[in-house]
Amino acid sequence: MFKSLVSRIKSLMPVPIRSGRSWWSVIREPFTGAWQRNVSCETTENLCAFSAVATCIGLISSDIAKLRIKLVEFDGWIWEEVLAGSPFLPVLRKPNRYQTRIQFIEQWIISKLLYGNTYVLKERDQRGVVVAMYVLDPRLVVAKVADDGGVYYQLSRDLLAGVAEAESVTVPASEIIHDRMCCLWHPLVGVSPIMACAASATQGIRIQANSAKFFENMSRPSGQLTAPGAITDETAARLKREFEAGFGAGNIGRLFVAGDGLKYDAMTIPAQDAQLIEQLRWTVEDVARCFHVPLHKLGMGQPTLNNIAALNQDYYNQCIQIHLEAMELLLDEGLRLVDVPGKTLGVEMDQDGLLRMDPLTMADVQEKGTRSATFSPNENRRWWNLPAVTGGNSPMIQQQNYSLEAIAKRDGQDDPFGTAKPEPAAIPAPMPTPDEAAAKFLLTLKNGYEEMNVA
Repeated sequence: MFKSLVSRIKSLMPVPIRSGRSWWSVIREPFTGAWQRNVSCETTENLCAFSAVATCIGLISSDIAKLRIKLVEFDGWIWEEVLAGSPFLPVLRKPNRYQTRIQFIEQWIISKLLYGNTYVLKERDQRGVVVAMYVLDPRLVVAKVADDGGVYYQLSRDLLAGVAEAESVTVPASEIIHDRMCCLWHPLVGVSPIMACAASATQGIRIQANSAKFFENMSRPSGQLTAPGAITDETAARLKREFEAGFGAGNIGRLFVAGDGLKYDAMTIPAQDAQLIEQLRWTVEDVARCFHVPLHKLGMGQPTLNNIAALNQDYYNQCIQIHLEAMELLLDEGLRLVDVPGKTLGVEMDQDGLLRMDPLTMADVQEKGTRSATFSPNENRRWWNLPAVTGGNSPMIQQQNYSLEAIAKRDGQDDPFGTAKPEPAAIPAPMPTPDEAAAKFLLTLKNGYEEMNVA
């Protein structure tokens, strides 16, 4: 088995990654003609300095990181949370020795959004149960495929994750949780949203850099010195140097005395070139579009709805849900929860932390749920972190509500709605008077004695 594994590892081929460094790759320009002018986009690390990119990544990762990971078990009717007694609980509550649960999830999502791929290395105990998980640097991991289609991952040195070998080590796919998004060119290679908004983010960075230089000069462009006659290059260079030294930077505003017909003319900016705010706004909108983040989450514009719960639900559906579903499924498979005999286990992200409603809306929902027998009183009290009360574990409903089975029995009768007229009741015989009753009683006694004598 060892020789077979070694032969398979030797025949591994790295997964091709499409980039702009290859001679035959597609040339991607931030704008038309940028390639001829040797103008390229900023690197991924530099693009994080753009506020829109940093805000989108920070918003998505922090919103997902604040959700609690729950281990749930299906009892045949509902999924119930497992609170103790399972060997899978410790790694979900404390993924590794140097990160909390929130830090671990946040790094997972940041790696996915920045590079399109998240690689999580699993550490097992003697039972084969995963006891620790480490998010690897995606720049140090290479996916490889063997001749028989087996998937492996080549890991470079990473001391935090326990990869201490000086050279790279190759592990099978069973030891790696690989989360990826938008696999445009290969099923094992994800693509970051930054690829689509790199040009816009680069433009935004350049606009901010140019604006900073512009405002360093008193929000005013440079000017020019003119002379009535021809001057030599040496004289022009000397005048320029002396003028910048005497009236530039911190000396702006000092009195300028010109001789020999020298004249200073200030330059102006066309109005269409000075509208940097509109151009910067467009770059922010393009970045938000690539990350599927609503603009009101970035502090731009007013939301189209006044209902905060509806806005959060839209944000969840368009931006957050895909990452949550992917993480839940990958943890189910990575921790081998689907292979536990006799049990149906799974991982579920507690979405109450993301879709938590305002108090008035929550009270309205709980009132309607209680009236419809969906919630019990103690379940509603638990939402408000109040202790349970006696008799509050059962849902309640009003007495006039009937089950469908009872209504079906009623409809099965010959006259379910009682529309037929009943038969008239017989007129009862008149009650005997006391004398008639006494006479009847004496007659009964007499007949009884006569029957006894005959016997």
